[in-house]
Amino acid sequence: MKTVVCPYCGFGCRLLVDPKTMKVKPHRGEPNRGKLCPKGLHATEFVLSGDRLRRPLKRTGNLLKPVSWGQAIDEIASKLLEIRELYGPDAVAFLASSKVSNEENYLLQKIARLFGTNNIDNCARLCHEASVHALKMAVGTGAQTNPYEDLERFGVILIWGYNPAETHPVVMDYIRRAKRNGARIIVVDVRKTTSMAFADYGLITRPGTDIVLANALMHVIIHEELYNEEFVKARTTGFSEIKMAVRKYTPEYAEKVTGIPADTIKEVAREFASAGSGAVMWGMGLTQHVSGVENVLAVIDLALLLGYIGERGGLYPMRGQNNVQGAAYMGALSEFLPGYVLLTDDRFRKRVASLWGVDDLPTERGLYLTELWDAIESGDVRALYIVGENPAVSEANFTRVRKALKKLDLLVVQDVFMSRTAKYAHYVLPASAFCEKDGSYMNSERRIQWSHMVCRPMGDSKPDWEILTMLGKALGLPGFDYSSVEEITAEYFRLFPELEDRSVEELKQGDGIFLPKKRLHTWEFATEDGRARLIAVEQISPWEKPDQEYPFILTTIRLISHYNTGEMTLRSPSLLKLMGEPRVLMNPDDAGRLGIRDGDWVEIETRRGKIRMRAKLGNIQRGVVAVPFHFKANRLTSDALNKAGTPEFKFSAARLRKLRSGKPTPGTPP
Repeated sequence: MKTVVCPYCGFGCRLLVDPKTMKVKPHRGEPNRGKLCPKGLHATEFVLSGDRLRRPLKRTGNLLKPVSWGQAIDEIASKLLEIRELYGPDAVAFLASSKVSNEENYLLQKIARLFGTNNIDNCARLCHEASVHALKMAVGTGAQTNPYEDLERFGVILIWGYNPAETHPVVMDYIRRAKRNGARIIVVDVRKTTSMAFADYGLITRPGTDIVLANALMHVIIHEELYNEEFVKARTTGFSEIKMAVRKYTPEYAEKVTGIPADTIKEVAREFASAGSGAVMWGMGLTQHVSGVENVLAVIDLALLLGYIGERGGLYPMRGQNNVQGAAYMGALSEFLPGYVLLTDDRFRKRVASLWGVDDLPTERGLYLTELWDAIESGDVRALYIVGENPAVSEANFTRVRKALKKLDLLVVQDVFMSRTAKYAHYVLPASAFCEKDGSYMNSERRIQWSHMVCRPMGDSKPDWEILTMLGKALGLPGFDYSSVEEITAEYFRLFPELEDRSVEELKQGDGIFLPKKRLHTWEFATEDGRARLIAVEQISPWEKPDQEYPFILTTIRLISHYNTGEMTLRSPSLLKLMGEPRVLMNPDDAGRLGIRDGDWVEIETRRGKIRMRAKLGNIQRGVVAVPFHFKANRLTSDALNKAGTPEFKFSAARLRKLRSGKPTPGTPP
């Protein structure tokens, strides 16, 4: 049996795969402890799909035709160099992947920066970049603070805008164990989720009102003097501002805004404060708003008021993809070098440049992923190199993104399947799947784990690191003479002082290595003065508001059997059997008013487009509808951005109407 890292969510389960049968069993060690969800159990099925890309393809007219690897790489490199010569290095952008290894993300950002641009980003921009910004502002480090194992010993777990039972099923084993140990579980969401079945308190709030609720909880904690005065005085700054800011956010005021009874808010605040230790876990329900950074700051404030940090608590921004944490940590973000170090940090930047054999690297922030489409439309970006991402489906308001992709002088897509994005490409490069290569991945708790090659690459596909090594050489960049993936691992180890004395062999043999260490902020925070910042935030209105024309609030949700844009899960026969038909969740009163019954076909429309779907009646506040995001939902979603560059996927003004049949709505292609 070979040990691999699961290719799905950011929990980081390890799988044991039989090379002969490709059957999967759960790894007994950390972090999954013998547990797996359905996606992990059937993780190898999509690898064997007949839809796999097997040869490099080049666009000739309207057709993509096979070419040799040598021709493809030489022509791509030649076109990239020509565009740089004509328009400068910033006319080229690179999009990294949350599904490829640390080594591969490291190489792509190395290519971008040696090429002369910081236009390198990844889909962390669409999910937890708001968390990174808020965490760096408040505690100095933009990552999860504690390991999963700590959850079992905390007195309370607050789960906000996040549904672990469906998005990270294995973490529920830790949460259930915490509950058996006496922990209170509080879940805040815009609908009744599967996770609420395990909760002591399930708070269903209106979308876009998270700051009001968090400030109301803090109002009670401060007013009743339940906060940790010793911790606040010794280890934080900004308490007086918080105290003044939340005075007006009474539970009675919050009830009017959020829809949650004032008495419930008081009870939950007291429960959370009296536990003695606690975790705050959150997901896209907090970050994918124009107020995303402020939403996260508000829940960080809650934890800091009570000293729920280090040994007594933790902050858990739960990552959605198996290596989104690794992609970000390896430097595949336009404003950060590896390790979330700012581009303007001269000392570290020179350290990186020296390792790469050059004098210096560009210091101006590159384009966020969500800024690319404007830059392409204006002609500032002429070429885009995409590794393992599908923005033609995953981006908000994707109709606009598809138009931009058509405008590029050069689009290269490196992927496992002919995704919707790949159909626009000038060159498509076939990449190996997760179990067809070696490499390391970093899960949500910052645990780096080694994933072993189980089987040979299908057809003429190649591991991403090999393709990128070929590209780096063809571009004439220094330091691309790698003959094994372990050489790349050793190189990125040399960047981080915490890894300098660790070996690749040690990583391969153990249960992983935490970077920078297992538990952050135990004694001091990673800020200039060692203190955390309590940062007061006020309610920020969503970019759109419901009105007479579009009276509903549309939000998006995940489903347990699906993963992102469906390229992997829809090619898994076992998962297809588990999948129900995607439906729009509605409040029964709203449905009755519109003459809609459970199972009826409805059309959902926003100012950006419309889709059709069957209705499902359930426990969600009136005036709110929820659509699974894995399919066509991003035809509808708002591309308004927060300050971290994340779109407002979770709030759009919408309208619904009942359809007579399930026939496709005119003007809504797949």
